[in-house]
Amino acid sequence: MIDLYAAGTSNGMRARIALEECGLPYTCHPIALDKGEHKTAAFLAMNPNGQIPVIVDRDGPGGKPLTLSQSTAILIYCAEKSGKFMPQNGMARAAMLQALMNASTDVTPIFGAYFALVRSKDPHAPSVQVFKDRLRGLFKVWDDQLGARKYCAGGEVTIADFSLYAGYARMMAMAPDILEGFANVARWGQDMAARPAIQRATR
Repeated sequence: MIDLYAAGTSNGMRARIALEECGLPYTCHPIALDKGEHKTAAFLAMNPNGQIPVIVDRDGPGGKPLTLSQSTAILIYCAEKSGKFMPQNGMARAAMLQALMNASTDVTPIFGAYFALVRSKDPHAPSVQVFKDRLRGLFKVWDDQLGARKYCAGGEVTIADFSLYAGYARMMAMAPDILEGFANVARWGQDMAARPAIQRATR
């Protein structure tokens, strides 16, 4: 059994999608960020950075307990543990890793910065626009690529799709104007949203 400590951010969503899609039994422990529950001594003992998500796998490698943070690391761990959503073919795996890193290290942090600026007491409009333009630029590339293939890294769903969907879903909820005009991204997003595991992870 795996214990998941998460909140409804894109990072938290990414970890829960991984567990649901990979079919790994888990218990979700919601962490109230607004109440500072990620800064308690108990949570910091699991992740000294005080960030969600964290998983504790009681049956980790070699049958030993494993505590793991970082949502993309959790994605990879779940895929390897279950043997799902990670291509074994070298070319396909490289394409998946490239797509995964774009979704996790480009899209998500930029949206985090954009959202933080928008929510600040005195948003700096030029800075907000810079981050918005950067996000639209990233999704223009994704729209072009998803016009040529069904999923992020090719014809099959991989953990790259789960990573990008977490950011996409948060954007659709908080700043849908960023995604306007990207028909191929919208088609892909609808396909992903229809997956039962993703529905369970995002309800």
